[in-house]
Amino acid sequence: TAAVDLSCVWHNLEHMVCKWRPGENASSDTNYTLFYWFDGLKNPKKCSNYSMDQGIFRCLFDFSFPEVTSTYPAISILIRDDSEEIRPVCASKNPTTLVKPATPRSVELSKINDGIYIEWSESDTFPENCLFYEVKYHSGDSDTAQIIEVIFLCYWGTCFSLSSTPHVANLNNTNFPHVDPNSKYIFKVRAKPKPECYSSKLVSDWSEEKSIGEKMDSTFYLVLIVTIPLIVAISTIILLVYLKRLKILILPPIPDPREILKRMFGEQSEDFQVSKKL
Repeated sequence: TAAVDLSCVWHNLEHMVCKWRPGENASSDTNYTLFYWFDGLKNPKKCSNYSMDQGIFRCLFDFSFPEVTSTYPAISILIRDDSEEIRPVCASKNPTTLVKPATPRSVELSKINDGIYIEWSESDTFPENCLFYEVKYHSGDSDTAQIIEVIFLCYWGTCFSLSSTPHVANLNNTNFPHVDPNSKYIFKVRAKPKPECYSSKLVSDWSEEKSIGEKMDSTFYLVLIVTIPLIVAISTIILLVYLKRLKILILPPIPDPREILKRMFGEQSEDFQVSKKL
């Protein structure tokens, strides 16, 4: 009758979501209740925000420690029912293994010289230098995406990127130099806890995709290849006709003297014959 498959996720160091399934022999009307406690908390706290979907219980509660740090005391979780027929279950969890960062927001893209500059929002709930980021991108001409890790080391207020495009930057931006100016690029970002701060393997969800640049349509190229020779041919014909007329206007043809004499003598011969008949 005890709750089974208990799992919890600590979202952005702000609230925790725990899920579990009812015990195999628990009745359908069993009302499980979740309590939690950690060293430094005077009394156990009860979770009151419950939901159930497809037979899985879910409880959400605000969860944070007085001071943000990389080391936290273990959290004890108790799930039970008021009925004595339901066996309680208790679990102790290391919060640093449950950490899941929030999805990076406000992803902005801009072109600088021949590269692309990308910037995103940074979580303000994590200690400095305890997150790194992954940037996933691909061009509109390729279906194969690439992922680079954007890792920073900070010394005396200055942060240096250890990504594949090293440069001095803040914790929430990077750039991609030497991109194709005629291609469309699509980017998205996610955050991951640094192992030196947290033992969690959880990563944030990918941010909303953002794109920059315009992909040239292959149909456009085909139309261009057909249209340009056609325009050149028509223009050539029009130019030849125009030049021929222009030549006639500037240099009119010179009459043949033989034709002029022939017409003159022919007219005189006709006049002589007419006068002779008269």
